[in-house]
Amino acid sequence: METNPIIPIDEMTGQDEADTRLLREMFERAESYVKSLEWCTPITERFFGYGIGGIIAVFFFKFATKINGTDDRLWVVVGDVPSAYLVTDNALNPAAALSLYCDMMEAWATAVLNRTPLDVVFPITAEPTAEHANMLLSRITFIREKIIPACHLKSARSGT
Repeated sequence: METNPIIPIDEMTGQDEADTRLLREMFERAESYVKSLEWCTPITERFFGYGIGGIIAVFFFKFATKINGTDDRLWVVVGDVPSAYLVTDNALNPAAALSLYCDMMEAWATAVLNRTPLDVVFPITAEPTAEHANMLLSRITFIREKIIPACHLKSARSGT
């Protein structure tokens, strides 16, 4: 599995000191989020994939053992959006993880707006209202139009 251009978390830096501080806070949120999940096994490695401080960030975690016998690594997305974890099978790099994240969040928003059962979509802690669904759809559009292309550009510059 190709996971470049992820970097070890202790090498993570932002555009400036303020961005770096925000990204570090987001990493702490991501790690707390994944550790709060009842099935979380001990984390052995932590990486930064891509992010804009205070807006959105994607992190990569490796675990000591497979989670429920399946995956020993996950992407975690946090920011001004619902936090979520993603398996790596269909997300080989940070841009793909963000794209999959958007698909998952769009499925939730669509289910809310169509008043269909939420038990078949990724669970989100936000109240399932049309207002929240529309806010999330707006953020997804921004991520798809602005964030993912910038993430792809960063990957191209780093040669991955």
